[in-house]
Amino acid sequence: MVLSRLDIHRRNRGEGALVTLAGEIGPATSPLLRAALEQCLRDGVTVVDIDLSTVGSCDARGLDVLLSMSRRAGRVHASLRLHHPCAQIARLLDVTGSTRLLLAAPTDPVPAALSRDLRETASSGPSADGTRTPEDPARAPVRKDGIRLRRLTRWQTEGMAEDIADLAMASVADTPGEPFHDRGEFLRRLAVSARHPGFALLIAETTVLVGCAYGFPLCPDASGRRGFDRLLQESIQRLTTCARFVVLTQVVAHPHAQHRDIARRLQQRLLTDQHAALGVTLLHPADQVGHAAFESWGWQNMGEVLGLPGPVAPCVLTLPRESPSPAGR
Repeated sequence: MVLSRLDIHRRNRGEGALVTLAGEIGPATSPLLRAALEQCLRDGVTVVDIDLSTVGSCDARGLDVLLSMSRRAGRVHASLRLHHPCAQIARLLDVTGSTRLLLAAPTDPVPAALSRDLRETASSGPSADGTRTPEDPARAPVRKDGIRLRRLTRWQTEGMAEDIADLAMASVADTPGEPFHDRGEFLRRLAVSARHPGFALLIAETTVLVGCAYGFPLCPDASGRRGFDRLLQESIQRLTTCARFVVLTQVVAHPHAQHRDIARRLQQRLLTDQHAALGVTLLHPADQVGHAAFESWGWQNMGEVLGLPGPVAPCVLTLPRESPSPAGR
């Protein structure tokens, strides 16, 4: 018996990806296709273009993979589109009523130059049964101990806001300080932070969301800074002599003990990505749970900072960026 083969090659372009398939989509190869498409979504790809020019056939199981991954993409505000199907696949899409759901419009083809370029570069590396995917190292997710860290776009952040809020509420469940554990207030702070220039949000995930950290950079030469941001930047610079830093608006980690290192890793990755030597956060003086959590992650309480708008002078906590270990942690 001859086993079917499916070569899968991927090329990232910004927040999109072109996935070129070559071979047959059948019982033996459908799991490879599902794994490749799941990887695209986990990496934050928002538009997955699938080039079927060199696919000879697709069975019902393969179609089910494409439909289920299209629905999954829709749930995270991404899209999956098929291009250049052979006659057999076109008939399969037609008789199952899937053409409208999966097939890209004729006016929206995969650029020929991009498709050709991908096929030429694909020959230099292994395919899905030993895949090597070219991608920008700066945007590549980081894996360690089965936990993936990846950055979300603002659009993806909006789509996952409710899930992030669920995690935030779970992380403080059964702890004192209800005024600081309001779900609506958490979502409001997230929306306000997302409007800052340079906003960055990282999540940690296994098969589920287990951690999140987000914030935005402040520096003296940033244009358009005024009001609270300008006062905060000047206050922190006087306090620490550091002119550029990242305001970490929120850090959330799953309460399970085995995930206690997640928050530290998220914080340090965010500082590294933003090329900042210092992280800064502001906490209400009465937020005992928040203070205990941040101090357990290595933050130093610098005391209350005066002169900022608001009825209460917040406490400023700072965290220096760690130097990379010789092993490249």
